[in-house]
Amino acid sequence: MAFRHFSISLLSLTSLLFLVTGQTPSAPAPSPAGPINITAILAKGGQYTTFIRLLTATQVANQINNQVNNSNQGLTVFAPTDNAFANLPAGYLNNLSVQQQVQLNLYHVLPKYYSLSDLLSVPNPVQTQASGNNGKPFSLFFSGEGNQVNVSTGIVATQVNNALRQDFPLAVFEVDKVLRPKEFDEVGAPAPAPANKNTTSSTPGSTTNSSAAEPAPRNGAGRLQLQVGLVSAGIGLFCMGMLR
Repeated sequence: MAFRHFSISLLSLTSLLFLVTGQTPSAPAPSPAGPINITAILAKGGQYTTFIRLLTATQVANQINNQVNNSNQGLTVFAPTDNAFANLPAGYLNNLSVQQQVQLNLYHVLPKYYSLSDLLSVPNPVQTQASGNNGKPFSLFFSGEGNQVNVSTGIVATQVNNALRQDFPLAVFEVDKVLRPKEFDEVGAPAPAPANKNTTSSTPGSTTNSSAAEPAPRNGAGRLQLQVGLVSAGIGLFCMGMLR
């Protein structure tokens, strides 16, 4: 009976202590945020359906997610709106190879986190995640002042608009034009004409064995000289016969 009375007193004392100190049992800690997902960020924006489809079809979305969740430098993505894709030249996307579609997506990704203010002072040109067959990176150019940032590819220029996300390690900015790499529009220089197989290289002391190096008229001139010689011989024999 005394033990029961002691237990009730202890419980009352504990309750009184909480009332006096204002302490309450601590709430459970919130669960950590999940990994960053680029398509989820774009889907929340509501006007990036075409870009989401391209990122998913080319597996670039997975590449962005893996890199941004395991990188110390972060990434910066420029997201063209559906209207931006609608304003592309007719058949532009359909005429791209699978490799070019991957390059186009990666051209909208910088391999480092940049805020808007960072883009105002970044030294140009800025390398993107895209590169050509020769390994040379495709680049972008940034300019602007105040809070306005402009981006140019060399053939397309537009403004960098509102940020869908601007927390490290990923910044996602809206653009109202698709950033078309100038490398896609450049016409390659014509290949040099093949060298004549019958011509040897001319170096000091070397000789040329090719008949192509000889003037073309020489063969004709030789035949003409032979014909004249035969005619002259015939005339001489004819004259000798007349003298006899």
